[in-house]
Amino acid sequence: MRKALLFRLSKHGGHFGPNFGMVEATIALHYVFNSPVDKIVYDVSHQSYCHKMLTGRKDAYLYEEHFDDVSGYSNPEESEHDFFNIGHTSTSISLASGLAKARDLKGESGNVIAVIGDGSLSGGEALEGLDFAGEMDSNFIIVINDNDMSIAENHGGMYKNLKLLRETDGKAECNLFKAMGLDYVYVGNGNDVTALISAFESVKDSKKPVAVHIVTEKGMGYEPAEKNKEQWHWCMPFDPETGKSTVNFSGEDYGTITGKLVMDKIKSDNKVCAITSATPAVFGFTADKRKEAGKQFIDVGIAEEQAAAMASGIAKNGGKPFYGVYSTFIQRTYDQLSQDICINNNPVAIAVFAASVYGMNDVTHLGIYDIPMMSNIPNLVYIAPYTKEEYIAALDWAIEQNEHPVAVRVPAAVVSDGKKVTKDFSKLNVYEMTQKGNKVAIIALGSFYGLGEQAAKEIESRTGVKPTLINPYYITGIDTEMLESLKADHSVVITLEDGVLDGGFGEKIARFYGSSDVKVLNYGLKKAFLDRYNAADVMKENRLTPELIAEDAASLL
Repeated sequence: MRKALLFRLSKHGGHFGPNFGMVEATIALHYVFNSPVDKIVYDVSHQSYCHKMLTGRKDAYLYEEHFDDVSGYSNPEESEHDFFNIGHTSTSISLASGLAKARDLKGESGNVIAVIGDGSLSGGEALEGLDFAGEMDSNFIIVINDNDMSIAENHGGMYKNLKLLRETDGKAECNLFKAMGLDYVYVGNGNDVTALISAFESVKDSKKPVAVHIVTEKGMGYEPAEKNKEQWHWCMPFDPETGKSTVNFSGEDYGTITGKLVMDKIKSDNKVCAITSATPAVFGFTADKRKEAGKQFIDVGIAEEQAAAMASGIAKNGGKPFYGVYSTFIQRTYDQLSQDICINNNPVAIAVFAASVYGMNDVTHLGIYDIPMMSNIPNLVYIAPYTKEEYIAALDWAIEQNEHPVAVRVPAAVVSDGKKVTKDFSKLNVYEMTQKGNKVAIIALGSFYGLGEQAAKEIESRTGVKPTLINPYYITGIDTEMLESLKADHSVVITLEDGVLDGGFGEKIARFYGSSDVKVLNYGLKKAFLDRYNAADVMKENRLTPELIAEDAASLL
């Protein structure tokens, strides 16, 4: 199984360490329990590849032509052995408790097993699930895969208890799971099939909720992954002999750019702090930088709600919090964005990464819904820069100002024009007209400003009309003065946004022109749960090419 994992992952990429550590546990689970009659729910699906091999999907790990037959996550469309599409973490206990409750309501039997990694226990939903499980008076088995790691190192008080349990062979009187009302079984060698089978057989058909705490080694069986667990949590294609990536990246990336800016501020101002919810590498805070930042670096674990609410508290008490987070994960803390940060109007700075059609492309990790979600929260200022220079200026202002909660949408690609940014971001909702034309105006937001430039050239080439080109910067407000001025000599306004149209930026512009003779064309993405898509195909399907935009503009002219 490890050989099959290595074959696929070295060529295709994916979650490496979690799956290598779960080989024996997965074999034991399927040996003891009768899936899918007995229902196994894998948290976050990082450790589900071995499960897929044993449930009819082994060809996707043995033959390159079948790699794309399966996703990197559990998927009910692939197999009756999967019950949920799961890509966000800390959910398996709650989901599985629902399966168990439905079983009991129907008077049925069978085992329900939730598998969860120790890192995922830091998420609030996992603790809510544990809390509920303690009151269940029926079969419910929770397997805690403890490898003493999250994506990076674990953070949080509960991990002191897991450490104590490991050190005492599960015998410590202080026991989180027993305190929650669960029975408890400990397996010190979670990579020993025989020991695991014995443990699972002892809890099979249990009439009470029980936690089975297994200690595994993340990345087990591949030396580079054993030695560098953080780096090998997830991987791009690599040479299995050397462990070196076969994908060559050149040039700058926004993780490095952000990390340098934030670290410089940490060094010069002790009120600045960098917050992550278990993904520090997203803003370039590798292990050495985390150590360098000391107490000004804060990892709350997989707990976006804690990150956002704590950032609000830091800002309220005079600190300067910066929170770097992937777009797909910020939706997990919508309530805290609205209630804890924005209602209180506390000056938290947030950088939103991979918010683009060119970001992560599987259905559980889409980054294209941040604009409708965030731009409609009162008090929040959401800015979409295009160039590296604009991004640095916007983020610098976001961290230093103390008037507003500010989020900066990290551009999809590093584009540098070398120009000094003189824009005063404190003058909210003031757009920048970068090219004055007539008849057609293109308002191109953030990462799609480059597409706006190309569309403007194509329109002029086809029609002889030189369009006006506008960089709006602000997602959360409109420049009424500029939009009003366009009515004098423009009949068509085009908006471009790198996200879902429904509830998005373009609709704000269309609403402004609703009672006028100006026609508005909104370009963005249709509302859909896209999965493992090709970005170029999605762009074309949504008419997001210079040629198709020009074609539509020409027909209106």
